[in-house]
Formats: sequence, C-alpha cells, structure tokens
Amino acid sequence: MSALNGKSSRIQGFHKLSHEEKVKIIRDFSNLTDDDIVLLEKWGMMESKVAETMIENVISAMSYPYAIAPNFRINGRDYLVPMVIEEPSVVAAASNAARLMREGEGIISFSGEQIMIGQVHLAGVANPEYKALEVLEKRKEIIEIANSTDQTLASLGGGAKDVEVRVLSTEKGKVLTVHLIVNVLDAMGANAVNTMCERVAPLLEELTGGRAVLRILSNLADRRLVRVRGQVKAEDLGGREVAEKIELASAIAFADPYRAATHNKGIMNGVIAVALATGQDHRAIEAGAHAYASRTGRYLPLSRWDMTPEGDLVGTLEMPLAVGTVGGTVRVHPMAKLSLKILGVNSAKELAEVMGAVGLAQNLAALRALVSEGIQRGHMKLHAKSLAVMAGATYEEAEKLAELMEKEGNVSYKRAKDLLENMRKEKLH
Repeated sequence: MSALNGKSSRIQGFHKLSHEEKVKIIRDFSNLTDDDIVLLEKWGMMESKVAETMIENVISAMSYPYAIAPNFRINGRDYLVPMVIEEPSVVAAASNAARLMREGEGIISFSGEQIMIGQVHLAGVANPEYKALEVLEKRKEIIEIANSTDQTLASLGGGAKDVEVRVLSTEKGKVLTVHLIVNVLDAMGANAVNTMCERVAPLLEELTGGRAVLRILSNLADRRLVRVRGQVKAEDLGGREVAEKIELASAIAFADPYRAATHNKGIMNGVIAVALATGQDHRAIEAGAHAYASRTGRYLPLSRWDMTPEGDLVGTLEMPLAVGTVGGTVRVHPMAKLSLKILGVNSAKELAEVMGAVGLAQNLAALRALVSEGIQRGHMKLHAKSLAVMAGATYEEAEKLAELMEKEGNVSYKRAKDLLENMRKEKLH
C-alpha cells in the first residue's frame, strides 16, 4: 500500500480494462478534477486507436510543439525540416545556421550502407577461442538461417551479410560474442535484427556448447555512420574574432568531457527534434551517439570546428544514426508520415543525412551564441512568455509581459505575477 495516500498501484489486469475504466481508476487514485479529465480526453492529432496500437495502457496522448526549420540546403537540395522540441530558440537557431551554410551545395552529408549489428552472447563455452573459429566456418549456414526470417529484406538486397566473432573477458568469465552484420535497407532494423539473433541462437549453442544469454541488436551502430561537413564565412558569423572563439570552444570540448557533454547535447537538440518529428527511436539514437563519443575510452565531441587559411570556419560531424522510413512508428503515426512527406526523403540513408546536417547546424548556432551574446538571450525571450502564462496571463497578456520583463532585464515568475497584477489593475481604472 502507498504510504502517501493509502491507495495501491497494484491493479490486476489493468491492460484489459476499457478506456473508461482505466480513466476512472486514475481519477480516483490521483483525485483528478473534471478539468483534468477533459485534458486527458484531448488526443490532439492522434486517434485513440492509433495510440493503442503503439504502446500499452494508453489513456491519452501528449503533444509537443511541431515546427518547421527553413533554409536548409543539403547536398545541393533544399529542405523544409520538421522539428519537435520544447526548448526555446533551437528551431530559430538551427534555421539561422542553415542559412549561413547555404552557399554552393550547402551542407554536405553522407551516409553509407544501412548496416546494423546483431549480437548473440554465449556463456559457458569451453575453449572459446577455438569455438570462435568453428562458428566462422559455419558462416554461410548462419547467414542462411538468419535470412530465412525475412526473405523480403533479403530479396531486396538487404539481410545478413557477414558473421564476426569476439571473445570477451568479463568478471564472470569469458563470453563468446557472435555478431550478425545486417543491411536493413530503409528500416531502423531492430525487429528484423532481433528476430535473426533469436533464430540463429540454437545453432550457435549447438556449435559452441554454450548457452545464449543475450540475443539482440547493438545500439552502437558504428557501421551506420553519417558524416557531415559545412563551411561558413567568418564575416557572416560576426567577424574573425567570433570564428576564432568557436574554434577555441571546439578545442576545449576535446580536452574537457564536462564541456564535451554539453557540446554534444547541442548537436542532439537538432538530431532528436527531427527524430521525434519523424517517429524514430530517439532513445536508440542517443545511446548510440554517446557510446560512439566514448569509443576511445574518453568522452569526446561528435563534431569539431577549425579555421581555414582563408579565415573561414569549417565544421565536421561524425556519428551513428540508425533511422528508418519504413515500418514501426514511422508508418503508424500520422504526424510521422506527414513529416516524411514534408521532408520529401526517399530513403533511410537520406533521412540520416538530413538529421546529421541539422545536428551540425544546431551545433554551430549554439557555439556562436555561447561565444558572443550568451546562450540565454534567445532562451529568455520565450522563457519570459512561459513564465507569464504560468503566472496566470492570457496568451495576449503574456506577449506584453514578456516584452516588459525583457526591457527590465528581470525575467522571473515573481516579476511576471507583479506585472500582471499591475496590468489588470490599470485596465480596471
């Protein structure tokens, strides 16, 4: 029983209950008001039946701001980029940075084959180094069994392509790890790869005498990298001094993991905003990116910025991006489908290239703000409006209150309440 309210969250068969029954239980448990229930019944752009096909125990849907970032020119093609994010100034900053990097072909972004790694970890293998060679001798058979799980993928040129074996030394002894190298084409690939791992596991157990403890893909998709480069004139950034400061900030990130984490967060602001808009597995993207940033044993930035001899600033980015344009949420969520239509991408490869380009642009924008006016200037404009609404202002009043707080240089909840009270008193008189 809960010590707080004397009610238990142990509910037998909750998933089998109707929507109305679920809502009633939550209402009673959390003392929800009629207004709270009305809010739960607002499903936004998603129908309840769609949400219920995606996850379990659904009672409502939650909306985030959906924006469009213009100005992107990537590999010689123009894009309008959908972004879903709650953080102020990100969309505007990415759009502005994209404008600065539009010259010529714009941002250059390249992603190769869409390769994922499936892993089967086998414990209790005697002479694992010897057994590793036996596994490799059965490479062809293993690949055939893996591809039998998804003949459509194989017929389109994808599927399992190779087998690799590693011997890991763990605190619990040696573990034989078999990697399936799989071309997933335009899918993110998790379901296909996981199914393959489960299908080949019995043969691997037979070959090695071990037991398959884990059978799942790796989210460190280091065979599925996107590489991005962009260039901007120092004068467009605000002068050579600003460009030099960005170069120095980049160097600091390579020397300081505390700074590198925030540097990479700026990149992910752009990448994940597009991932959310297009229905991608953003947790997998985050995990892969940060694991890749740590691949040397030190946490490093995913991008770097350098000055050219001519005085321009050039940036490069390299990171894994496992995304899909078929299957899963991408083809179920109506807004994800709409986002892909707005982008006009034709493949997972192209989507990854766009997302990497947005990451580099967002990184440039964040660094430029940091070394010049500071990151808070853009944030505070929208933050002031949010505080005004929290203080009880209408959206029309919030605009005026935000302007007043900005002019005063005093953006706070208390000041918003005081100003709102004064504003309404003046109206009465």
